Amino acid sequence: MGSRQIEFIIAEDPPKRLDKAVSRDVPAEATLSRTRLARLIEAGSLSVDGAVVQDAKARVAEGAVISITVEEAEDSHIGPEDIALDVIFEDDDLIVINKPSGMVVHPAPGTPSGTLVNALLHHCGDNLSGVGGVKRPGIVHRIDKETSGLLVVAKSDAAHQGLAQQFEKHTVERYYRAICYGVPDANDPRLRGVKGTSFEPGNILKLTTQLARHKHDRQRQAVLFQGGRHAVTRARIVEPFGNPPVAALIECWLETGRTHQIRVHMTHAGHGLVGDPTYGGKRKLAAKSLTPAAIAAVQNFPRQALHAAVLGFVHPVTGEDLRFEAPLPEDMASLILTLSQPVVKA
Repeated sequence: MGSRQIEFIIAEDPPKRLDKAVSRDVPAEATLSRTRLARLIEAGSLSVDGAVVQDAKARVAEGAVISITVEEAEDSHIGPEDIALDVIFEDDDLIVINKPSGMVVHPAPGTPSGTLVNALLHHCGDNLSGVGGVKRPGIVHRIDKETSGLLVVAKSDAAHQGLAQQFEKHTVERYYRAICYGVPDANDPRLRGVKGTSFEPGNILKLTTQLARHKHDRQRQAVLFQGGRHAVTRARIVEPFGNPPVAALIECWLETGRTHQIRVHMTHAGHGLVGDPTYGGKRKLAAKSLTPAAIAAVQNFPRQALHAAVLGFVHPVTGEDLRFEAPLPEDMASLILTLSQPVVKA
């Protein structure tokens, strides 16, 4: 396996720790993340003035000559699979995919194959320059298996670092479309009494809570108000369904991105998503509000009705503003069409 050598000099007034000083001064074109640098130090691939140093906390002085040996990216242990992908955008650094429902993003013990990563390894082939020293796609965010929609994946270390920073700073634009039970309206006194809910101008529902793993079910998230991780979701009504309304198409956007955030927040507000087997449940809908076909379509919808419709970010290498939209998948579009059918009153 080949390698490349990176040399540079520690600038004035360096941080006290070696890892922090190196992270600050390493040339940008080296595209080495803080995590990667920490691993290289631990592996003995970094020297200071000719001497190998493996202690990340070691002190380093201004003017010290740093040399780092970086091995060429090795092949991933995950196997490539020839799985069709809906590619929205692609260049040398990143790829944007419209993921179908039913596809897991990353292999796990329960789903070792058939994932988006398996498909990307086949699709990208030798065009992966290496993320973290391995020829693999850089996953910077995920959407649930049964959620459809847009994902951006890094193909290079530089893109991986840049995208990860944008997600960490919550500057990525993400809008979702969902179909929920009920109508989350500011005029609903019940909703105004739910802890963590408020309304902003334009009838925008704001949900502010903490989220953490459920104490008794590790596959679920739970709403907390102490502990956990801060989570903020906003939602607005796009179209109500029924007469009187008993369901709605909503648009949701994230200030933070936590596991199951939209699903658990909307359930907390009393407006669980149609088809959600974990949080939404099945609700009895008033027979006079919808057609029999619409009620059946809601009851039989096989997944959470959630779609990542808009994704916007700054290209981490070129600096270009990018924004992508993915139309609703056929199953959600069909459900909306059925829900929109008027009820014929006797």
